[in-house]
Amino acid sequence: MVLQLMKFMLGQKVNMTRVFDAEGKNIAVTVVKILPSSVSAIKTADKDGYSAIQIKSVKEKGKKEVDLKITEFRIENADQYKVGQNLEVDLVAGESVAVQGVTKGKGFAGTIKRHGFKRGPESHGGNNVREPGSIGAQQPQRVVKGRRMAGHMGATVITVQNLKVVDIDKETILISGAIPGNNGAILRIYSK
Repeated sequence: MVLQLMKFMLGQKVNMTRVFDAEGKNIAVTVVKILPSSVSAIKTADKDGYSAIQIKSVKEKGKKEVDLKITEFRIENADQYKVGQNLEVDLVAGESVAVQGVTKGKGFAGTIKRHGFKRGPESHGGNNVREPGSIGAQQPQRVVKGRRMAGHMGATVITVQNLKVVDIDKETILISGAIPGNNGAILRIYSK
């Protein structure tokens, strides 16, 4: 199989730590394990209406390989790739990247935690301390769409842009700043 250099990759968040640059300045970094990836499908503009490649990363579980993540990257030159082709990362230190991941799930949360609402009065018989207050008006006689209320918080796809690659080797990459997701979360990393 032929190796192809790429400007996108799959990674797995390991943890956060800090490193010091040449001037002794402290830099907060996220350690990301580089997942070996291969092309699993090719989408072309003629057949599918858009140009993209589908890549997958596998891990060994016992004696067989199990698909860890299958994802799609839209690119202009999808016809340059072949199904089954192993991909190699072509990022360098100092390069700017965007990282996409799923944020930590927080479960059901009230309006104070979810939207930063203020608390109600606690003295003189106040009994609406952590309640949202009025949710409607006289007109229209319904709850308007988009009203900020209690509900499911977190577990959404977030893309953080303009993060710098601090250091990279064959197995790990150090990216400055915080990246969404728990330790062990699968990440999509793009370079511009």
